[in-house]
Amino acid sequence: MDDAELRINVTPTLRVQVVDRLRQAIIGGRFQGGDRLVERTLCDQLGVSRSVVREAIRTLEAEGLVDTTPRAGPIVARLDWGQAAQVYAIRRLLEADAAAACARMASPAVKADLAAALQGIEAALADPARARLHDATTAFYRIIFAAAGHDIAWQIVQRLNGRISRLRALTLATSDRTTSGPAHMARIAAAIAAGDAGAAADAVRAHLDDAARIAQTLLGDQ
Repeated sequence: MDDAELRINVTPTLRVQVVDRLRQAIIGGRFQGGDRLVERTLCDQLGVSRSVVREAIRTLEAEGLVDTTPRAGPIVARLDWGQAAQVYAIRRLLEADAAAACARMASPAVKADLAAALQGIEAALADPARARLHDATTAFYRIIFAAAGHDIAWQIVQRLNGRISRLRALTLATSDRTTSGPAHMARIAAAIAAGDAGAAADAVRAHLDDAARIAQTLLGDQ
């Protein structure tokens, strides 16, 4: 028996696919904050069993995208500025520190990976549906945290990733920003490539300050 016969083709489990589909629907705004997630309806829409839908909802609840209430059951979590402000504050601390550490130790391979990740973000933004933007931006920051050796910090960011992605989708939808999100991330990558830890941290803070300002305005209006 040769290697080809032994190789296993790994595909995402059904639950993972359902979680991804529902996550994208929430981040993309198909499901709005406060909308009920009715299991029977989701089963019909997705073509899966109720147990798979329940597992997916539990995963999204852990990510902060779904809330479960005693009367209404699972609903899409509402965005509000109080929670968003906390997310941005945590991101400022963890991402600025990781970017600075990454700049001090980034190898040529890491710099090349960041450049490739930026191309992935641009490609995701060019897609009107922006279905892969969540994965593309996650890949960019994963490279930074991994190169910095900030594994525990990355686990914390991952727990916030659902909320982060919803806020990112919200701020990307407006033209009220002096510098685009991808341009901010390009500056972060450029500072890392130059080995300038201070500039990398400053670029992260500028990016998040800009996004937070827009989010506060939009969520305040809501």
